[in-house]
Amino acid sequence: MFRFADPEYLVLLAVIPVLAAVFIYRRIRQRKAIRNFGDPDLLAQLMPNVSRIRPIVKFAMLSFALLLVIIVLARPQFGTKAQEVKRQGIEVMVVLDISNSMMAQDVQPNRLEKAKQVLSRLIDQMKDDKVGMVVFAGDAFTQLPITADYVSAKIFLQSISPKLIARQGTAIGSALELAVKSFTPNDQTSKAIILITDGENHEDNAVEAARMATDKGVVVHVIGMGRPEGAPIPIDGSMSFWKDNQGNVVVSKLNEQMCQDISAAGNGIYVRADNTNAAYRAVSSELDTLAKSELSATVFADYNEQFQSFAILALLLLIIEYFVLERINKRLSRLKIFDLKEKM
Repeated sequence: MFRFADPEYLVLLAVIPVLAAVFIYRRIRQRKAIRNFGDPDLLAQLMPNVSRIRPIVKFAMLSFALLLVIIVLARPQFGTKAQEVKRQGIEVMVVLDISNSMMAQDVQPNRLEKAKQVLSRLIDQMKDDKVGMVVFAGDAFTQLPITADYVSAKIFLQSISPKLIARQGTAIGSALELAVKSFTPNDQTSKAIILITDGENHEDNAVEAARMATDKGVVVHVIGMGRPEGAPIPIDGSMSFWKDNQGNVVVSKLNEQMCQDISAAGNGIYVRADNTNAAYRAVSSELDTLAKSELSATVFADYNEQFQSFAILALLLLIIEYFVLERINKRLSRLKIFDLKEKM
């Protein structure tokens, strides 16, 4: 298994396109200055040793070396030994509504992104638990099977969008049934479902599905996304909002009664998400009350550092870049490493 031990350093990769933009800007300014000074062809004859391509090659080498250095800082590793470990924890299946109504902005930045933020914090506070994800709109499918790999869980979480499911709707009941089937067969393990939805336009008997989950020992907690007064639904990539057949702007409203009925049938709690962390704290407290039981998980116990090859290649690039001059060397030009037509 491949991983970065310190992935936070990868944000430094954003520096590279910025440096490239600055380099291109300076080259354009330089060419304009030459044209303002005189005839470029005449100036090229007066400066026979000036190379056009060498500065570009040097910059490319430095940029690639910087890329490798950032990778070194992030510490790439390969897992070499899979090991079965025993932990004391619970199993949590997240059931997330990704219908278009979840793009409404009555909570910031929108309902779906706020839901992701809440789930990300819940995953961060997990230590020995297992987590899985089911996403739904008009259909439901398993986005992430139950696992103890929190890194993968957060990666899958960030990739979620309404585009994952073409058929729109709110099939809460089907999603709950799929979540119940996604738990491991261990009857001794405490299990919980966290349903995150606006509860709008539900298409099946979600309350009955929650009651069936309870019969199998699964607690169903519900986080309501949005506000009862509602908000319009933006159309992705435009400044417009969804409209009905009569041309009226559709206002998506949180169906709190439905969410409360589901949580009551599932022996769980209902909490409305807002622009604070109240929903996260409430659900986290409820999960902490569940009894921990022994869970088995396969993890990679040993990792080999792989940064050495990246560091060596970066060093070689820096050495080569140092010896590549911006001006043409008359002796080296006979080797024709660079095109003879590179002169300005």
